[in-house]
Amino acid sequence: MIIVSYDISDNKLRTRFSKMLEKNGAVRLQLSVYEINHTARHLTNIRLLIDNEYSKKFAPTDSVIIINVDNEKVTKYGYAIHWDKDISFY
Repeated sequence: MIIVSYDISDNKLRTRFSKMLEKNGAVRLQLSVYEINHTARHLTNIRLLIDNEYSKKFAPTDSVIIINVDNEKVTKYGYAIHWDKDISFY
């Protein structure tokens, strides 16, 4: 799993970046924080998209942080825990 956090100043680029993450299976945890839990090849493809398509358009003040996370060491609280479980309503 990886966590992607970003701060992109251009509204249009930020929206396209967000949609690209969602299109590639990312789940929004917070406004600019996504969790991606897929195969290593899939995660590599996302990194290549960022490197080849998006990073060239970033302003000097923009940032994207990708954090590799071991699923066994993740603890979630609040709304974030619902992404990992089926919710049944009575």
